[in-house]
Amino acid sequence: MNANFNPDKQHTLASTVNISGTGLHTGINVDMTLKPANPGFGFQFQRVDLPGMPIIKADCDLVTDTSRGTTLESGNAKISTVEHILAALVGLGVDNCLIEVNGPEIPIIDGSSEPFVKMIEPMGILEQDAAKAWYSIDENITYYDEKNRVEITALPSVEYKLTTLIDFNSPVLGTQHATLKSMKDFKSEIAPCRTFCFLHELEALLENNLIKGGDINNAIVVVDKPISSNEMSRLAKAFGKEKMEVKSEGYLNNLELRFPNEPARHKLLDIIGDLALTGYAVKGHIIANRPGHSSNVAFAKKLKQYIKKNKHTKDIPIYDANQAAVYNLQQIEETLPHRFPFLLVDKIIELTDKHIVGIKNVTFNEYFFQGHFPGNPVMPGVLQVEALAQTGGILCINAMPEGKYDTYFIKIENCKFKQKVVPGDTMILKMELIEPIRRGICVMRGSVYVGNKLCTEGDLTAQLVKRN
Repeated sequence: MNANFNPDKQHTLASTVNISGTGLHTGINVDMTLKPANPGFGFQFQRVDLPGMPIIKADCDLVTDTSRGTTLESGNAKISTVEHILAALVGLGVDNCLIEVNGPEIPIIDGSSEPFVKMIEPMGILEQDAAKAWYSIDENITYYDEKNRVEITALPSVEYKLTTLIDFNSPVLGTQHATLKSMKDFKSEIAPCRTFCFLHELEALLENNLIKGGDINNAIVVVDKPISSNEMSRLAKAFGKEKMEVKSEGYLNNLELRFPNEPARHKLLDIIGDLALTGYAVKGHIIANRPGHSSNVAFAKKLKQYIKKNKHTKDIPIYDANQAAVYNLQQIEETLPHRFPFLLVDKIIELTDKHIVGIKNVTFNEYFFQGHFPGNPVMPGVLQVEALAQTGGILCINAMPEGKYDTYFIKIENCKFKQKVVPGDTMILKMELIEPIRRGICVMRGSVYVGNKLCTEGDLTAQLVKRN
């Protein structure tokens, strides 16, 4: 991160970035392309090798396997070992990125995040004209796994920082700890740290053909038991080497550590990547004792639920006129086909993959007040619904990976008008996806607020149609 980096703004990549490499567990060579994405897009993976090129959101609720890295699955699409690339993106301050892959696993390269950092950084990080929402931890949140003796706690803190402690009862590793006090130190202090495993784990994986892309250069192998010459020869053959050896330090092939506590630092790297699956940026101090992918993901789910429950007391959007717009009027016009007098959204102040909040300032000069209740101006309910629909259109279009789309009404249900909207009011337009977008069909729940009063609500269904 450079000195001018603004942590309160959203960021994406300045240009497209490509990298290729082998998946550690599958042995499949994969091409990965990182693409810039709109504000609120978050991190999403796209399997471009599968029919329909399905999208898999970086979401802890989509994790299906944590045995040898973190695996996400949505429908028939799966992507494995996502933690190192997610850690690199978070560590560089990137909030929005589409990650295209033509295989089932992210390339392992050297087992750290450093190759990804080195390919992204020269291309540049682009500040976006959108505020970044931080969620502050204001009470201790603790996860404990008694069976594996894992404890992870989030404590209140003015910024995001992490501490890991590891103790595998290994004379080689001993007890280690690592701390990252500021994300600006990620590149130098954490990104270079490689994944590690113990020799007995490696042998089991080799016997079961579970590390087809394994190479002595993409993991630290801790030799935690005496090893015979026959075993060493078998390992050399498995890794395509003439010979392998171990000195007193206890690392296979006498690998030199990049830091004395590199394993503890890599565990910290894994936590950064796995906690990115909450979908939220937090300010808090994460302390993890003996963490692993399973516990990281379980804690991510707990953290996500805490944030969702507490981010708004009544889940009513709060409008601050000083807040930077995620979409200004010009950007809205670039997205929607509406124009005066039928453009009913002035700006977008919040945008994620599942919800959006827009603003409409209602003035006495609106054209419809001339004929709707003259002398007692009330904004027509159907136009309030139209304002919601336009806001929801931006939400749905933003969720699509590329191209230009229009949204068309299919259905309006459960519509209720509870308070009238009059000149001088500022409408806060909130739209939430009720279910994932399927085949271009978007089902959303809409709410219109003026201040903290709910004026209008309803369920809207629309269809996305790609423009020719």
